[in-house]
Amino acid sequence: MPKRILQGTVVSDKGEKTIVVKVERRFTHPVMKKTVRRSKNYHAHDEANVAKVGQTVFIEECRPFSKTKTWKLVEGDAAQAEAGEAA
Repeated sequence: MPKRILQGTVVSDKGEKTIVVKVERRFTHPVMKKTVRRSKNYHAHDEANVAKVGQTVFIEECRPFSKTKTWKLVEGDAAQAEAGEAA
């Protein structure tokens, strides 16, 4: 079974090797037929502490690192984000 990958914005990087990512989803309300936005925060493992608040990142489902942390930062995007800041 493939691992899910979500895109979101980093809202906190205060934890050691942990980031909080807000993932927003849009869907059409079944009765009102209006587009509705819902968001959820995910705790993700960031081994190198490269993600900063405000960055758009991809997170991937993985084994549990702790009680709340079952996602990890996709490393390719962290490197791209870091290179983008340096340029």
